[in-house]
Amino acid sequence: MLRHLSLGMNLLALGLFVPGIWLPMFALKSEMGAWFGQGRLTADLVDKELSILQTVEELWRDDRLLVAALIFFFSVAIPVVKTLLVSLAWYWHKLGKGRKLADWIAAIGKWSMADVFVVAIFLAVLSTDHAETTTTQAINLFGLRIDFEISSATLSTLGPGFYYFVGYCILSLAASQLLHFSLRRQPAADQM
Repeated sequence: MLRHLSLGMNLLALGLFVPGIWLPMFALKSEMGAWFGQGRLTADLVDKELSILQTVEELWRDDRLLVAALIFFFSVAIPVVKTLLVSLAWYWHKLGKGRKLADWIAAIGKWSMADVFVVAIFLAVLSTDHAETTTTQAINLFGLRIDFEISSATLSTLGPGFYYFVGYCILSLAASQLLHFSLRRQPAADQM
């Protein structure tokens, strides 16, 4: 029963994984403005929403190949491989290979959690909510003083991809642990 529950949780985790890497993980908006008396001039410095795959693509285009490869490896490749291995361990439970594979999946479990750490670091760096900062400046031009204010604001928000990806991470971890536990409980005769 636990083995079947782990497969269901693994499939549900895979269903959360796909939108987790395709939907925007976060949105970042940075704006700068200047006030000259009654007039105002504003400009968007950054206004983008990025998913994990869009981030990898953008880093790759910017020739940040190592960072792009690491994010892809830990956030896309390892989760897909781990999901496939958990499914194989479920299928091979009577061949004796299931328990060995479940042991191996548990051994590489630390690597499968690396995707969580990558995303956490990624969000920590990019999730910079700064309150609006304003500075007052003055220019003296031909004896005429012109006062103006310059302000900037940065706002970042979590997107739906973040929540799907977190759901995937939690369900995937629970499914692999449940499978490992259920295969460990089976008598050795059932494994052959």
